Amino acid sequence: MTRAIVTDIEGTTSSLSFVKDILFPYARARLSDFVTKHQDDPRVKPLLEEVMRLLGRELSVPEILTQLQLWSDADEKIAPLKAIQGLIWEAGYKNGDFKGHIYPDAVKMLGHWREQGVQLYAYSSGSVAAQKLLFSHTEWGDLTPLFSGFFDTRTGSKKAPESYQKIAATIGFPGHEILFLSDVQEELEAAARSAMQVCQLVREGELDPAAPFPQVCDFTQIAV
Repeated sequence: MTRAIVTDIEGTTSSLSFVKDILFPYARARLSDFVTKHQDDPRVKPLLEEVMRLLGRELSVPEILTQLQLWSDADEKIAPLKAIQGLIWEAGYKNGDFKGHIYPDAVKMLGHWREQGVQLYAYSSGSVAAQKLLFSHTEWGDLTPLFSGFFDTRTGSKKAPESYQKIAATIGFPGHEILFLSDVQEELEAAARSAMQVCQLVREGELDPAAPFPQVCDFTQIAV
């Protein structure tokens, strides 16, 4: 019995190209200006201090910017970087510069599962704030009411079984009653090791009959 579904976002509910070709370049182009202008903002200042704690030394704002840009270019899943990117995207969504991309099949099935009483959660390397922005600014309207909660890398690495154990404990269901959806095999392996059910989304390319986990092309093929 599946009582809860935890879904990845990038490559699962949302296209890789939306994140890679729209969101990341948008934040990267505005990172320096945003941090410089908002360095004393109560939402930004603690994030800059967190960068210094992670590196173990005092840094000037230009030095912090250099580090953030290096992390951004390397697509590092660093919490303060993800939070700052989320703040930049917030302005983009509000300005109407883009809308959050969600696959139509994901919209359909998330709504269906919610109607059936299944609790829905998202788990992404993007910050919780960024996740909520994406789901609240889609062409389908605000989808955040479908979700019972959101998790990001502050919970832990998506490739560590302990992260999924923490999620299960927070949700309050045993792992075998939770289904985790992702396009990344290492994440699925970690979730499976925590006793969760898993299913791999293959949005592009062919399904692999020898794959270690069930594979589907879209959400309508997922058995719950």
